[in-house]
Amino acid sequence: MGFKIAILISGRGSNMNNIIEACNNKKLCSSVNLVVSNKSDAHGLKVASKYKIKTHILDGKNLATENFESLLDKILKKNNINLICLAGFMKILSKKFVKKWPKMILNIHPSILPYFKGLNAQKQAIENNAKYSGCTVHFVNEVMDGGEIIDQKIVNISTHDDEDSLSKKILMEEHKLYIKVLKRLEKNFGKGKQ
Repeated sequence: MGFKIAILISGRGSNMNNIIEACNNKKLCSSVNLVVSNKSDAHGLKVASKYKIKTHILDGKNLATENFESLLDKILKKNNINLICLAGFMKILSKKFVKKWPKMILNIHPSILPYFKGLNAQKQAIENNAKYSGCTVHFVNEVMDGGEIIDQKIVNISTHDDEDSLSKKILMEEHKLYIKVLKRLEKNFGKGKQ
C-alpha cells in the first residue's frame, strides 16, 4: 500500500525528481500528488510540471510563519496527503505544524546526524577534517535536523575531496537512501508501525 506524497522544495529538487521517478517506475507503490515550493523561482517546479504533478507556490517571504503553515496545512489536507517529504526545503517547520503531522514528515540531511546540522553540512565536514560524512533520513520535529533518525548512509571523505565533490558523492547516496526508507515505510503503512 502506498502513500499520497507531497514534496516540499526550495531549489532544484533532485531528491524530488528521484522520488517521482521511483514512483513512476513502480520501485515504490506510492504516488507524488503535490509539489509545494516556498520559492517561486525554484527549478524543481518546472521539473514537477514536466511530470504533470500539481504544484503550488507558497511564498514564505511575504507570510508570517503561522499564516504560511496554516495555508500549507490546508493545501496538504485538500490533496489527501498522508506523507510529506522535504527535499531541500529551506524553512523550519514549527512545533505546532509538526504536531499536526506526527511521523508523517521526512527530511534528508547531507551528514551523519547529529554531526554537522544545519546549512553547508558538507563544508562543515571538510573544514572539520572529518574522515567520513554521509546522509540521514529522519522524521521531522521542531528542532532543526533533530528528529528521530530512520536510516543513514556513510560516505568516506578522501583527501582530494572538496565541498563540491563531497556534495556530489553524498547526493548519490541520498537518492538511494530516501527510496530505501520510503520502501520500508510503505511496508509498515497501515500496520501502525511507522
